[in-house]
Amino acid sequence: MTNARRKLLPYRQSLAGTLLAAREAVMAPLRPMLREAGVTEQQWRVLRVINDSEPVDATALADAALLFGPSVTRILKELTDRGLITRDTDARDRRRSIVTLTAEGRRLIEHTANRTVRELDRYAERFGPERLEALKTELRALIAAIGPSSA
Repeated sequence: MTNARRKLLPYRQSLAGTLLAAREAVMAPLRPMLREAGVTEQQWRVLRVINDSEPVDATALADAALLFGPSVTRILKELTDRGLITRDTDARDRRRSIVTLTAEGRRLIEHTANRTVRELDRYAERFGPERLEALKTELRALIAAIGPSSA
């Protein structure tokens, strides 16, 4: 067996470069909708996670939104100041913060989600719904195989 050194692929052909390019292709049409709604991509992710699993504590929220804790803390303050979420102290563990959506937050998600779903449906139409589901399945398998918890 030879110990030949394998060279790195050009970045755009690498796994990281390909995944990043795919993310950009997915997000580019959605960004104008998010700007119109007055939220950043990170704020939208946080709002989506809260909507999916409210009430949710800040630590679980950071994990599910794939964001660092300090970023989530800043985002939660911004969203609270805008009246989109409420933060309460957990009655059982006073150190934990429990987050829920306000009626205004729900309206923002509903309005933006309706437009986002139409764009996601266009992706499935152009790529093929079966191929898109297979891609997501394979990407979840990749995450499971190489993610931090698999080491």
